[in-house]
Amino acid sequence: MSAATAVPAAGVRPDARISPRAHLRHTGALVRRNLLWIRQDPESMFDAVLFPVVFTLLFVYVFGGSIGQSLGGGQEAYVQYIVPGLMAMMGMNMSQGVGTGFNQDFNTGVMDRFRSLPIGRGSVLFAKISVELVRMLIATTILLVVGVLVGFDITNWPGLFAAVGLSTVFGSALMWVFLTLGVVMKNAQSVQAMGFLVLMPLQFGSSIFAPPQSMPGWLRNFTEYNPLSALADSARGLMVGGPVAHDLWMVLAWSVGITAVMAPVAIHKFRTKT
Repeated sequence: MSAATAVPAAGVRPDARISPRAHLRHTGALVRRNLLWIRQDPESMFDAVLFPVVFTLLFVYVFGGSIGQSLGGGQEAYVQYIVPGLMAMMGMNMSQGVGTGFNQDFNTGVMDRFRSLPIGRGSVLFAKISVELVRMLIATTILLVVGVLVGFDITNWPGLFAAVGLSTVFGSALMWVFLTLGVVMKNAQSVQAMGFLVLMPLQFGSSIFAPPQSMPGWLRNFTEYNPLSALADSARGLMVGGPVAHDLWMVLAWSVGITAVMAPVAIHKFRTKT
């Protein structure tokens, strides 16, 4: 076989010649590769393991008493408020990790190797998202365990699983944003800095940590359209009771919109990156 037939011609899209079944097989192989890498580098799981513990203990024991009083209770009332909110925050923080990891793979030459193989380009990105979703579910599980230890009362198990699923859907949508940043940014530090600039206003300008009623009018208006507020409020409604429908549909609409816009962009940037 000649080199001309062994190597895909320049400008030809390998995805066009790969069947959906082959895409799934390639994605599964890459997921296994990424999981084995985590096994060899367990320190990469520190954020998924430690962030839920640190944030839960920090907000419950530092701010729980004062903010809990505004909720009509004390620290116990704040635990019921903050744990569903932190679930929304965990999804967003874990999503950032996929961008930095993707960028590091580019800088170490791993992605150049993948792009030289006859595999679907989308398989590489879907594998990254799949593994990051596993990390997200681990972080969420640890968060719930720590929440129960500090007093969170789980009374609605179906609502709990629905809230976890909703957080996963929204987190997977955000991963397309960070995958795009991972491709276009020059290094992992730039991805982290850009993610910080995006995440901090969204997190603290939301109802994750405190009710928006005490916020200034302009900030309260911002929280009403903040998708993280909708995610946190819908998680609270599902887990501890309260209105759900409006916030749930907002989260789903944001998730579909972000995915529809950013997934094609991320795949295109990955295909054309030189």
